[in-house]
Amino acid sequence: MIPKYEEDFHGWATGTAELLRQRRLNDLDFDNLIEEIESMGRSERHQLINRLAVLIAHLLKWQFQPDFRGRSWHGTIKEQRLRLQEIIEDNPSLKTMKEEATKKSYKLSCSIIEKETPIDLNLLPNGCPYTFDECLDDEFYPE
Repeated sequence: MIPKYEEDFHGWATGTAELLRQRRLNDLDFDNLIEEIESMGRSERHQLINRLAVLIAHLLKWQFQPDFRGRSWHGTIKEQRLRLQEIIEDNPSLKTMKEEATKKSYKLSCSIIEKETPIDLNLLPNGCPYTFDECLDDEFYPE
């Protein structure tokens, strides 16, 4: 017997996987299964937005604090680009939300800038000054 979703998530998940392998559809907890699958999609979208926010924050630092440019920022920019490319390769449907992700990520990046730098947020543009494609372009570094 499979444990209830609310009582033992791990047991429920492994039991549900076994039911699916056995094609025992009548025994599935469809409501929670649907919720978990939707949650997986949201998780990928959140990962895209969070990584893009870190990348945009470092591009802003690069642009607005040129005297502090260094290997660390360059390394973070490169790493986030690689990880974002992996996310897109694994989830090509996320390409359809490039503009939305860029807008949401920019808001997050401004909070990162506020927390990590002395940059006056009033000096930053109202919207992201970089396109999604520029953000992922290995050659793009704003001046």
